[in-house]
Order: sequence, then structure tokens, then C-alpha cells
Amino acid sequence: MSQPNPTGLASHPPVVDKTEARNEQEEERDDAEDNFDLLDVQKQDTEVQEDYNPESESEKGQQSGGEKPRHVGFWSHELVNVRLHVIYLWFKTVTILFIFILLVLSLFNGVFYHIPKNYSSLIVYVVDFDGQVAPYQGTPIVGPAILQAIQRRANSPGPQLGYVTMPPSKFNNDPIAVRQAVYDFKAHAAIIVNANATALLQQAVDQGNATYDPNGAAQIIYVSARDQNTIPTYIVPQLTGLEKAITSQFGAQWAQSVMQNTSIQRENLSRAPQALSPGIGFTTYDLRPFGPANVTPAVSIGLIYLIIIAFFSFTFFMPIHMKYLSPRGHPPLHFYQLIIWRWFATTASYFLLSLAYSLVALAFQIPFSTGAASPTEVAINPTAYGKGTFVVYWMINFLGMAALGLACENVAMALGQPWTAMWLIFWVITNVCTGFYSLDLVPGFYLWGYAWPLHHVVEASHQLLFDLHSRIGLNIGVLVVWVVINTLLFPAACYLMRWEQQKAKQKEARKEQEWLNAMSRQRTKLGIPK
Repeated sequence: MSQPNPTGLASHPPVVDKTEARNEQEEERDDAEDNFDLLDVQKQDTEVQEDYNPESESEKGQQSGGEKPRHVGFWSHELVNVRLHVIYLWFKTVTILFIFILLVLSLFNGVFYHIPKNYSSLIVYVVDFDGQVAPYQGTPIVGPAILQAIQRRANSPGPQLGYVTMPPSKFNNDPIAVRQAVYDFKAHAAIIVNANATALLQQAVDQGNATYDPNGAAQIIYVSARDQNTIPTYIVPQLTGLEKAITSQFGAQWAQSVMQNTSIQRENLSRAPQALSPGIGFTTYDLRPFGPANVTPAVSIGLIYLIIIAFFSFTFFMPIHMKYLSPRGHPPLHFYQLIIWRWFATTASYFLLSLAYSLVALAFQIPFSTGAASPTEVAINPTAYGKGTFVVYWMINFLGMAALGLACENVAMALGQPWTAMWLIFWVITNVCTGFYSLDLVPGFYLWGYAWPLHHVVEASHQLLFDLHSRIGLNIGVLVVWVVINTLLFPAACYLMRWEQQKAKQKEARKEQEWLNAMSRQRTKLGIPK
């Protein structure tokens, strides 16, 4: 039994101020939260300095159940670190792009830098048959006059074509052999003085031949479809100016000589005034005229799309190929087998995409089936292989896309973003400046362009669509070498990409583990159970 309290007062436990205890607990909890907030801010600052991404941070906060981060102004003191970091990265990126633009665009502009100095590399054969072939042997007048005029033009100041005087015996005294030499790309053009030039001119004056044609004295030969930029832009204007200078100079001298010759009857001159002035002229033969206009994309600027299509196929197909490595309801594929699959799938895509590119040319009625023509006669839109030309054209585009595209695949896997964008610019510019412009006119630095893929795609396309001198064996050989080299590098690029991805994942995991360890140490320090 309990003893009664002698005092008569009820007994109570010691009184504790519950409000004060609760306040102390809340203060301890607030201190812990402050420490966690401070640690979280330090983690975020560290991540910002390495690779700041506000969207990913917001997503992390939402995924972890936290509240949406509050937004602050640009000049907030809380952004001082990230602001300095972003400005540093901005200057660094601008500097890289600045230098890149100077270097790569200089490659393109450098193609045109020495064109006037290199005019002489555009070879023009000058062959004088006048009075040297039976039955027109005699003392020539027209031939020597033309040769002297050409020599004066070659020695005059300013950019001049590379005139090379060749003896008729070099061509077996056959003017058709000179045409064949131009067709075979041994010269860019030729000037031929016909064997009967002087004989027909004197006959017209002596006999009053009303049918005399001054343009039968000489010929100008070229193939504009060989290079639709160089021939019309640099060669034809020079030859046209030379023709006008020769006819005007010869016409004046010849008219004066004839009028001083009293043995020539004036009645004959009245029947053949063209034999007096201009006396001689030139007939121009463009063995393969460039046309029609809708063929231009197929042999020039349209070929850039081969590079672009091949480049962006990497972006489209890579997520599809990677599904083999994602263990979602299935085991992952052996990596070496993935490499084999990717190569065959990529090559097959080039095969079909190049067909689509080629069908566009067919849809816009580019001539593909007119057949071959004589190499020494003027022909409009002949094709190299008749009805089989389109198939060969498709195969050239396929090999070109494979040569250009596999290089893009390897570089994209080796460098990653954003450097692949710079590679695309470099790849396009270097192929354009060596593929669309004559390497005969560029500085010697650009001789590597003869090995670049697009140069051979352009040359083969011209040969197919205009029945030009064929170097298709060389063109295909160079493209195949590019495909083989990039095929050999393909596995190494795949393993390099996987190693870089694994390295990035390990770095991210290490950062996450460091963060968890820091959280654990903070909890231990505050006496909070893990």
C-alpha cells in the first residue's frame, strides 16, 4: 500500500519545458538541413564547372521528388561561378570556330588565288598543216601569219594560255589526229591551220571563187563538257579574242597586198569580196557541248548531297543499331557481330540511297541512253554505254557515297559531337574545291585533290553523260581504295566509340559515388542514422 503524503499535497514528476525541447529539436533539424543544402549547393557548383546543364538539373530535382528550383536573375551573386564558367566556354568556342573558319575557308578561296598565273597550264596545241600536205604543197602564207600572231599573243603581258606549237608529223599529217588528242585530254584545246588554207585563198582571189568560205582556213577544237567551268570561262574567251586579232591583222595586210598586185583582175575581187577581207577565219568545233541545263546538278553542285546524305545517315541509323545492345527482353548482341551488322547495313543503305539520288536525275530527263559517238566529230548528248549508262551512273554514285560516307562514319564515332559538325564542313569544302574546279589552275598545294573521292565522282559522271575520254578504271579504283581503307578503320572506330562511352559512364558513376560518400560522411557527422 502506498503511504499517504503527510503534507496532503499531490506528488508530480519534475516539470520539463516541452516547448523549449521542441524548439531545440527543430533547431538541430534545421542545422542538419542547412548542412545538407550547403553540401547540395557545393555538389551543384562542382557539376556546373564540369558541364552545366540547367535542364538536366531540373529533371533530377523533379525525379527525386524535390521542389522545382527557384529562378534568379542573370547578375545574381549565386550565379557568379557558372557565369564565369559559361563566359570562358563561350570565348573558347568562338576562338576555336574563328581559327577553323580562317583555315578551312582559306582552302576554298585559295583555289582561285593563282588562276591568272596558272593560265599557261591550260595547254593549246597549235598545228600548221598549211602547204605541207599533198596536193597543197607550196609557199604558205596563212599558216606562218597565224603562227606569228599566236607567238605575239603568247609573249604579250597578262595571263595567256599555254600555246604549244606541234609539228604535223607528230600527228601523222592528219588534222583528225589533233582532234583525237584534244578528246583524249592531252590538250585543253587546239588551233589547226588547214593544209589548203593558202591554196584556196589564192584560188579565190585569182579566179573570183564566189563560194570561198574564209572560215575554212583554220579550226579551233575544244571539249566544253570536259569542264563546264574552265573551258567557257578561261579558254573560250581567250581563243575568241585571239581569233578576232588574227583575222583583223591578216585581213588588213592581205587586202593591201592584193590591191598592190596589178595582175589580179578587179572583176574577180568583186565576185569574191570575202577573199579580200577578212580573207581567213576560224571554224569552231566543240566536240562535246555541255548541255542541257538540267544535267548541271548531276555533275556539279548536286553531288554535294552525296556527302550530306551519307553524313546524316549516321545520326538516323545509330539509335536503331544500338537496340541490339539494350537488354530489354533479350540478351545483348556480341559487339564484334554488331560491327559486322552495322557495316553491312550502312553499305546497303548507301546502295539504296544512291539509287534514290540517281533516280532524281532520271526523273528530270537527263539523257542516259543516246549511245556513244565518234570522238572526233561534234555530238550532242552522247552517253558512254547507251542504255546501260544509268546503271553505271548509279554504281559510281554508290561507290562515291560509300567512300564519302564511311569516312564520315569513322570520324563521327572517333570525335563525337560537336566536332563532327566541323568535320562535315571540312569534308564538303575540301571535296568541292578539288572536285568542281580544274586542278590545272590551282596552286601545287592542292595536288592531293587528285586522290579525293568527289574529284573522281565528278570526272566519272562527266565521262558517262557526255561520252568523254574514259578514265573510269582509275575513278573506280580510287573510290574502291577509299572504301577499303575506311572499312579497315571501321572496327577500330567502333571500339573507340564504345571505350569513350564506357569511360563517360564510369566518370558519371564515380561522380555519383563521390556524392553518396559525401552525403554519408555528413550524416555520420550530424549523428543521423544512415
